[in-house]
Amino acid sequence: MNRNLKFKIQIIFILFTIHYSLFTGTAIASEDFRRRKSQTLAEESFSTKDDVEAEIIFGREVAARILGRYKLYEDKNLARYINMVGRSAAQYANRPEIEFRFAILNTDIVNAFAAPGGYIFITKGALRLMEDEAELAGVLAHEVAHVSERHIVKELNIKGTEASPSAGLARIVGGGTDTMRAAFTQVVDKAVEILFEKGLKRQDEMDSDRIGTMLIVSAGYDPAGLQRYLKKISTDEKEDTKLLTGTHPPFKDRINNLNSVLAENELINKIQPVVKERFNKNVRVK
Repeated sequence: MNRNLKFKIQIIFILFTIHYSLFTGTAIASEDFRRRKSQTLAEESFSTKDDVEAEIIFGREVAARILGRYKLYEDKNLARYINMVGRSAAQYANRPEIEFRFAILNTDIVNAFAAPGGYIFITKGALRLMEDEAELAGVLAHEVAHVSERHIVKELNIKGTEASPSAGLARIVGGGTDTMRAAFTQVVDKAVEILFEKGLKRQDEMDSDRIGTMLIVSAGYDPAGLQRYLKKISTDEKEDTKLLTGTHPPFKDRINNLNSVLAENELINKIQPVVKERFNKNVRVK
């Protein structure tokens, strides 16, 4: 991995590290979601400090690979806005040890990506098809859910212990042996393969749709934001959506899943802001 590229990824996200808050969710459904989410976390075995450090270092390497494939879309105002919207949902994700960072990729493909450790990307092509902030929040929250649920971390057993193939990440990155670096690179390769070729498990995607929807409800957005966006792009059979359809469950299945989520939480036809004016003011991709 080119050292300049690794340095660039760190600098990029440092520049975007600005804290914002948006809405306070008052819906009973969102309160119940946060309660159940907290209970679930309490029942799980918590990651150690070393595990979290391994996740962040590993995710930084994966993020660098993403930026090696697609260039960054250079628009500071838009990047600031994307971070504001993304963090408004991420604050309810119950991962206070993770600092979520969001950036835009300069490609016309329609997709979004989440690297472990809170590095989240959305493409220019995906933004171009959106009509309001609730749709944007829904897509970003879906990616936040992948991080909060540690989908790739669990899939590849990323831990700060000797039992993990990425053990001693700081030591490896800082100057480990060629064998250690090669092993680390292989695990990063697997993560990149998941993002761009194989896709995550079907249930992971369905869970991220569900959790992402509840995150935007907690943030005060229209609960149907993500579902509306999926319905819209499901009719787009252009080349730009092929990567998305190749790595995710069928749109029909995802939309039906979200119908169930909205019905079970009594969120169908619930009136919440879509925030169209601010979206149109900030999202003007060419």
